[in-house]
Amino acid sequence: MPAMKQQPMQIDKDQIIAFLRERGEDAKATQAQEELPSQVDTDRDSGLLAKLGIDPSDLLGRLGGGMGSKPIRSG
Repeated sequence: MPAMKQQPMQIDKDQIIAFLRERGEDAKATQAQEELPSQVDTDRDSGLLAKLGIDPSDLLGRLGGGMGSKPIRSG
């Protein structure tokens, strides 16, 4: 049975900034505000997410748990 590849997801930049601030990483949150597009694609923007110390799977798990009011859209 082949391994399932995680589908790219679109995440609102504000949710990522809130995630970083919740972790006490205000400097990274400011950097995210300046560098990330308004809609972050977990595949396309994986380099930027890594630069901010964010593992997309951790972020998706956290956001899927009810953080934020905007839905995460499957790409």
